[in-house]
Amino acid sequence: MSLATHDGPPPAHKPASLDGYVELVGAEEINELRALARRLEGKEIQMVNSTAVGGGVAEILNRLVPLARDLGVTIRWDVITGGLDFFEITKSFHNALQGGPYQGKPEDFEIFLAYNEQNRARLRFDAAVTVIHDPQPVALINARSNHSGHWIWRCHIDLSRPNPTVWKFLETYVLRYDGAIFSSPDFSRQLPIPQYLFYPSIDPLAEKNRELEPEFIRQVLERYGIDPSRPILAQISRFDRWKDPVGVIRAYRIVKKYFDCQLVLAGGSATDDPEGSAVLEEVRAAAGDDPDIHVLELPPWSPLEINALQRAATVVIQKSLREGFGLTVTEALWKGKPVVASAVGGIPAQVIHKHTGLLAHSVEGTAYQIRFLLSHPDIAQRLGQQGRHHVLEHFLITSYLKRYLTLSVHLLAHC
Repeated sequence: MSLATHDGPPPAHKPASLDGYVELVGAEEINELRALARRLEGKEIQMVNSTAVGGGVAEILNRLVPLARDLGVTIRWDVITGGLDFFEITKSFHNALQGGPYQGKPEDFEIFLAYNEQNRARLRFDAAVTVIHDPQPVALINARSNHSGHWIWRCHIDLSRPNPTVWKFLETYVLRYDGAIFSSPDFSRQLPIPQYLFYPSIDPLAEKNRELEPEFIRQVLERYGIDPSRPILAQISRFDRWKDPVGVIRAYRIVKKYFDCQLVLAGGSATDDPEGSAVLEEVRAAAGDDPDIHVLELPPWSPLEINALQRAATVVIQKSLREGFGLTVTEALWKGKPVVASAVGGIPAQVIHKHTGLLAHSVEGTAYQIRFLLSHPDIAQRLGQQGRHHVLEHFLITSYLKRYLTLSVHLLAHC
């Protein structure tokens, strides 16, 4: 087993320009965005979430906010703060909402509300449209005065089977919003407020997704001791039990009986996820001393390395037990890679079985589908090509931006 860590500064996000997307999505699509933006002149949009780096929400906002500003939209992004106790509680909420066990204490709800109140007092809430992301800051709706502005709750996690105790507590705040956005129809709840479907997205021009020189990819593989001449299986995800990295190792060991392959498990953790280090240790223990399992702990400022590892992969895996959407799947499909993924959460919206990838329901099923792709490289190539086209049509950042602009225009037209 090889281990890797990577130190360095956080990324410097370059100003984005929509002109660079014309070649991909067409001038008509960009002109439509500009027309929508003009209708928001003089209005401010506010985004609020729990972390600036790590995880899909932060990654999307790091690209979405500059693009909206390039359109002339007044938009700001605020990140809440909290102690370790707060993020341990919100992680337990997250797990419970996705169907995991909940063993919290009654005082957890009081601590949760106390931190939300601290952030309510610290931040400014006077935007025309305020979007609150996920459960951590949901109680900030208390900052709303006299029904001013429009407030939307954006949920990125799988709410199909929530723990009733946690959901009942959070629902009292969700009901006070003007609407809720979900990443899959299966996540919607019985709510008396409007609900919207927003598929998350990737930025095709970001460092994590742009084209790379073959020499750079070769250098990354060499740096981490990965052999480019043998099949590479890769799962690129945060070290999170819901991503089931230990299950990926079990599937790899089945495949290894038939193919001389390697496994790359690369990822990191988010600042609002205190369980990441414990899961990483579990992965290292499961990997043991296998020299063909490469466990790479990468910080959020490694987008080029992640890009290179995805492009070098023969098969990309996403064996999640629960999944809000799975942007690592979107990234792999965009790169034309054959994907084997679990049929959970928002993944089936991306991986259409036998059309844009292959779905699985178990360790054994995952191993079987990987073996099939390794045995049929022509089919693997076709699935990858069709997957890239599917992302182009549905899951690029320009489409996501258009949804937010359209919703904001709609809300402000119905003051």
